[in-house]
Amino acid sequence: MKRGVLVTGAAKGIGYQIAKQFASQNCHVIALDKHFPSDNLKKLNSIPNITTLEYDLRKRTPQDFQELASTYQIHTLINNAGTLHCPCPNGLAEGKGLGFSIEQIEDILDTNLKAPVGLIEAFAPQMIARKEGRIVNVGSVSAFTGHPDLWYGASKSGILNITKTFASLLGKHQIVVNAVAPGPTKTDMYDSLPQSRKDMVERTVNSGRPAEASEVAESVLWLGLNSPLYVNGSTLDVNDSSYPR
Repeated sequence: MKRGVLVTGAAKGIGYQIAKQFASQNCHVIALDKHFPSDNLKKLNSIPNITTLEYDLRKRTPQDFQELASTYQIHTLINNAGTLHCPCPNGLAEGKGLGFSIEQIEDILDTNLKAPVGLIEAFAPQMIARKEGRIVNVGSVSAFTGHPDLWYGASKSGILNITKTFASLLGKHQIVVNAVAPGPTKTDMYDSLPQSRKDMVERTVNSGRPAEASEVAESVLWLGLNSPLYVNGSTLDVNDSSYPR
């Protein structure tokens, strides 16, 4: 039986590379996203070990996630899906706040925090019954540094705390829960940043360039397949010293 791997946010960027790398290791990969660009969908569907699933993680109930878990046997869960919004905070001094709408805040929290928790809760029982499982949460260096987009940074800090909590709850069942904290990575999300932000983040890394999504995916692959069981509740920095700690 092939190892079942669920990768969220798999349509492009880091998630797309994660799905491809697990498939190359003869895992059966469920590549999940709310929408797939047509070219990437064709490419993923052409890989024998990948099944694509169009599924919106937002505004889901525990029952929705349990139904998903009843459909798939998953040995490795990769919580990669994430979103951010970039409002202008210039109105803070005038009492206009940071510029986030309620809808934007809910979008970030649903995708970046509530969905990972819901998926872990849903898939944990089958991992516990199997006495084996691996969960990798994709965080961000912004969890340590703060972030101009406050709710994104807060959500990424939160996912690292969630990682530690579930590691302590599930470790006795031989289930390891870890996270990666990438620095600036060449994705559509990165490309959407203002040039001033790109210049700022690239000055903080040794190589003077953003990471390739495949480099982050290699780190996730190790944690999701081969890292020792004693590596549990940890956050692996993938940031080229943009935040040495």
